[in-house]
Amino acid sequence: MYAEESTRQRGEGLQHRPSDAGGFDLSLQKKQQLLENDAPIPYEQVITLAGFGRFHYWLLLVCGWANASDAIEVLCVSFLLPFAECDLKLVSSEKGLITSFTFLGMMIGGLVWGVLSDSRGRKFTLQIALLVNSLFGFLSSFSQNFTSLLILRLLSGIGVGGSIPVVWSYFGEFLPKNRRGAMFSALASFWMMGNIVVAALAWLIIPQPIDWSIGSFQYNSWRLFVAVCSLPSLIAMLLLFKLPESPKFLLERGRMIECRSALQRISRINKTVANLESADSCINTSEPKERSRKPLSLLFKDGIAQIVALFLPAWRIRSIVLSVTTFCLFFGYYGLWMWMPELFKRMEMSGGAACSWEGNVSFTNSSSSCEEVYHETYLFVDSLLSAASSLPGNILTILLMDRCGRRAIMVASMVISGGAVFLIPVINSKISGVILSCFFGGVSVLSFNALDCLSTELFPTSLRSTALGFTCGIGRIGAILGNMAFGLMVDINCAIPIVTVSSLLVIGGIVTLKLPEPTGKDID
Repeated sequence: MYAEESTRQRGEGLQHRPSDAGGFDLSLQKKQQLLENDAPIPYEQVITLAGFGRFHYWLLLVCGWANASDAIEVLCVSFLLPFAECDLKLVSSEKGLITSFTFLGMMIGGLVWGVLSDSRGRKFTLQIALLVNSLFGFLSSFSQNFTSLLILRLLSGIGVGGSIPVVWSYFGEFLPKNRRGAMFSALASFWMMGNIVVAALAWLIIPQPIDWSIGSFQYNSWRLFVAVCSLPSLIAMLLLFKLPESPKFLLERGRMIECRSALQRISRINKTVANLESADSCINTSEPKERSRKPLSLLFKDGIAQIVALFLPAWRIRSIVLSVTTFCLFFGYYGLWMWMPELFKRMEMSGGAACSWEGNVSFTNSSSSCEEVYHETYLFVDSLLSAASSLPGNILTILLMDRCGRRAIMVASMVISGGAVFLIPVINSKISGVILSCFFGGVSVLSFNALDCLSTELFPTSLRSTALGFTCGIGRIGAILGNMAFGLMVDINCAIPIVTVSSLLVIGGIVTLKLPEPTGKDID
């Protein structure tokens, strides 16, 4: 069943020849033809023979929870800021730095963990990244000043930045091609679940009268909220022990016995053992020599080489276009979304448009206002509604991703969401603002789901995690600049960053037209 991979890819693996089957729904006749043929079977057909069933639903649950835990850890920052500003005496520019440093950590983590994943394995790297995320997220709950909170959120972001791209590579390499669009969309929907969970946790925990003090050390409800938000990543890391390493990665590294074992495990759980056992005559029993593991001191050099490879002629256009698109989407979405609770607060206080409020809304000079902000539940209700608004978009992507194509969904959703953002400065009532933010969230999620599919499918196994890490790193730069723009301009003229967000979303959507359409094609 296995043979050495063509010289087009580095290392050993399966030979790729024209596929006899379209993906998941192989007919019995075609299956029998594959099993009776002594020629090497392409990986796409091997993973098809392993079946689709209980294993993949368990895989979706575990990887989905990892994705949700990343959302919880990232988005908890937007909820803690309105309350941390009282205790830590923060101004808008400092709040912008905290969110920006979170994304700076994610940018660093995306590059580091992406390269490590392509070298040491998807599962191992994902577990370490989740552990780093959980550990430093938990420690940040004990921060007593702006500097310590800033540094610990940076370190937590390094973990988040690694787990996001790696989980997509890991998940995608288990899937038959005709299932990838729907399953990728289902995985992406867990980000919405994380968004809902973090809003619900904020609503349940932060208004509680919790205030423990020992001398100058203080631990109150928003800190407890941050600690609780670090637990989902730890749970996801432990659940991954129940899953095998990616067979596609093992194949690429020449670890044939482990690859066969992983595929047989999938087949056993899916109750298609006979398929692979019948194909045993096609298995290449000679074990290729595994590539020696390089010391960590050489990983940096390898990482640079991997990034340079993204800009070789075969991948240059894809890398550049995806980087531009990701930058525009992250600048637009996270620049606006992380400040959404702040905009809701301004709408409430001004009784009109968010941009009609003049001056800093910081509560640092008013102890009574600091007490009141803990009981302003509208912040949580509005954010919970905005988070739930992603549900229709996730359902649409599950139904339409394979029918309409990744690129068409990406272009349409970015242009429409950019048009919606343009209306924010002229909205003059809080209820209209909430409705518009719900629409923005519902449409934007289509962009992210399509981007996740495109980034995963447009690069070969040897570059996939590096490409995801690199483009996500470019996206983090956009998120950093978006948050800094809001932090610097929101008290001067909030219409400026909002119009910038709108313009970049439209530009990013148009640029996506330069990408090829990978729907229904084999992954390399």
